[in-house]
Amino acid sequence: MDTWRSASLVAGTVAVLVMATACGQEGGGGSGSQNVGATAAAPGYGSPSADADAGAGTDQQAGVPNSPAGQLAVKENAQLGQVLTDADGRALYRFDQDTAEPPKTNCEGDCATAWPPVPADDAAAGQGVDAELLGELTRPDGTKQLTVAGWPAYRFAKDTAAGELKGQGVNGTWFALAPDGKKAKRAELPGLSTRKDAKLGEIVVDKNGMTVYRFMKDEAWPEPVSTCEGDCLEKWPVVAPVGANDTQGVEKKGLMSFIRSDGAKQQTVDCWPIYTFAGDKAPGDTNGQGVGGTWYAVAPDGKAVGAPAKG
Repeated sequence: MDTWRSASLVAGTVAVLVMATACGQEGGGGSGSQNVGATAAAPGYGSPSADADAGAGTDQQAGVPNSPAGQLAVKENAQLGQVLTDADGRALYRFDQDTAEPPKTNCEGDCATAWPPVPADDAAAGQGVDAELLGELTRPDGTKQLTVAGWPAYRFAKDTAAGELKGQGVNGTWFALAPDGKKAKRAELPGLSTRKDAKLGEIVVDKNGMTVYRFMKDEAWPEPVSTCEGDCLEKWPVVAPVGANDTQGVEKKGLMSFIRSDGAKQQTVDCWPIYTFAGDKAPGDTNGQGVGGTWYAVAPDGKAVGAPAKG
């Protein structure tokens, strides 16, 4: 009987940027686990949603068939990072009341109706999935269930389409599986960093992964000036000062903070005051882009992404 092995997470490298201090010139722009795994990945992923009314062991909805997993894939989720899915793109979950050493399920009966165990039959490792971490256990009913790093794998009956994550966090005991068998969780981001948006290209995000914006009525030279005050700030919260060493991918020139007219401190990129948008509910949202023809996402060099060229 082969055994699974734990995988290591590789931490990303954080670039150290030096704080610029002046804005005087405009910038240029059951039993043991048995190995069953053996290779294709899938792209982007939608935002997760918690289903607070669903309960382990109480949901009788049978929205997900107890079908083979097929070739497992890794999909990127804006909030959770890498999430393990089956061949159809449905998320796989783990249960805190189970054990991985030794692999053992504690989800039977009604629980297994709400959280169908993933059969070990036909399970294979796609791109980004370590075949050595895939195994199986024998459930009390004699069926074989897929394990990932020893953790029994499940689907959620209320996830009826690829990309759904309605089971995430249910009852504080059910969590999406990461490829290494741990609970899916995005690594902590620097105070400011960048991400690749499918429509906007490379844009700046804050420590929570939320899109950062510029207001075209603000000023950067000869010194930063914010014209977003009062009610405006309820929709467009300012980005608080960020340490020079707490950034990644953002141009260092003009990276500084300033004191607003209301006495608060605000961060800038290329000396331009920056904000987030209250209408963005999850990392990856860009609902503030183009609002009023005056609000635009920020490029790593501080330019307003997609803003009309000045005549």
